[in-house]
Amino acid sequence: MAGDGAAEPEVVLRLGRITKRFGPLTANDQISFDVRRGEVVGLLGENGAGKTTLMNILFGHYVADEGEIEAFGRPLPPGSPHAAIAAGIGMVHQHFTLADNLTVLDNILLGTEPLWRWRSESGAARSRLRRLAEDFGLEVDPDARVGGLSVGERQRTEILKALYREARILILDEPTAVLTPQESTALFGTLKKLVAQGLSIIFISHKLAEVLEVCHRILVLRAGRLIAERTPAATDRAELAQLMVGRAISAPRVEPQPPGETHLRLSGVTVRGGHGQPLLDGIELEVRGGEIVGVAGVSGNGQSALADLICGLQPPGAGIVTLFGEAIGRWRPRDILERGVARIPEDRHAVGLIGDMSVTENAVGECYRRPALSRRGLIDWGAARRFAERIIGDYDVKCPSPAAAVRLLSGGNMQKLILGRVLAQAPRFILANQPTRGLDVGAVSYVHEQLLSARRAGGSVLLISEDLDEILALADRIVVMHRGRVSAPMARAGIAIERLGLMMAGHGLEQAPHAA
Repeated sequence: MAGDGAAEPEVVLRLGRITKRFGPLTANDQISFDVRRGEVVGLLGENGAGKTTLMNILFGHYVADEGEIEAFGRPLPPGSPHAAIAAGIGMVHQHFTLADNLTVLDNILLGTEPLWRWRSESGAARSRLRRLAEDFGLEVDPDARVGGLSVGERQRTEILKALYREARILILDEPTAVLTPQESTALFGTLKKLVAQGLSIIFISHKLAEVLEVCHRILVLRAGRLIAERTPAATDRAELAQLMVGRAISAPRVEPQPPGETHLRLSGVTVRGGHGQPLLDGIELEVRGGEIVGVAGVSGNGQSALADLICGLQPPGAGIVTLFGEAIGRWRPRDILERGVARIPEDRHAVGLIGDMSVTENAVGECYRRPALSRRGLIDWGAARRFAERIIGDYDVKCPSPAAAVRLLSGGNMQKLILGRVLAQAPRFILANQPTRGLDVGAVSYVHEQLLSARRAGGSVLLISEDLDEILALADRIVVMHRGRVSAPMARAGIAIERLGLMMAGHGLEQAPHAA
């Protein structure tokens, strides 16, 4: 798409000298750029560089302190998502904003009809939706409930929702973060059709290969400033990564080493949901010391249930879980932690950290009972602060102070804080659930190196990730999850990413045999 030689018609969006401050922090500093009709502009930057703030200003969630925005030659009223939508701007967020209990059509119609209309014009809307779906290759059943859709279908619904509102400028935030390779390829085909129809796209992604494939121009933000503009033909992944973080980024190196004793074994484990449906269906899984086992799969296929099981949040309905040679009897998170298990949770905001508590309080949240951090059963806040300062220094956590509220940190710095908290306890087993989701290339490299360091020290890692590049870069052995089942383990060497993508969709999945 990037090299199709498309002409450059009129400017449809212009940002001029956009500046936004949060107290002493300047999130956006005099940022100016434009977007032309039928153009895909990539927006890159490490976590905290100002991308999200800038898009929130464009879509009306924030008001800039300085600067102005023009859409199709007219000033865009600040601080009004309604005005942004009316001007033809649509946004597809990384975390979908759909109501699971409603149909596709109902979700798309939400907010488009007056409240005083006594009957919805659903017939005409359904016809129009089907035409849009056909025109742009976004096939989805208008009457299907969103809760039953795949991740790819949900994303298609989000894009259709923006197109139904006649978006002419589309903001895509990490659009392939939870897609299989095949779904990503289908998405790129859709984007090509959209661009051919004159739609303009702002494409935000940390996957540099995709940015180079999809975009006509690439803008790089660092520390709130626009520092570089490139075309795909004049740059490569190495330069883009260095522009983003200010230093060269090297790929992780996994040195071969013999595995040790079994740290975790699941034998015939079944976990059922609230309505009796199997979330985990008789799975077999083994993780040994000194190895990383990667779990690939599309979101919603049992990964969350697996993580909850290992963390002590969900007991098995059947089967045996053995940890360091002992079957687990009591199923409490505290007992699991005390056995030497550490967790990097999937959702750092909702589960990993408490936003209104301080960096120090979050740093000691899972280890405050340790003798070094407590006296006579009470937290030693001096020791806790020194512990937090050590994590901040060792893991380069950018924050105002150890007393600052965690919600003030960027996503990448939140993840570094969690990682420091985990590794400071010298765990024997690490559950790393989506450890780099939404992180920039520099933060990803750092997290990978820390996981490999734990592996070299004889620790074990269960890496649950929807990023196949990450799994193929780190894992010694790989399993695929689909509908609560786990495939037989595969050695990383020689596995094609296309094969993993097909297995994630349920094709060619051979379940691990039950233990005798």
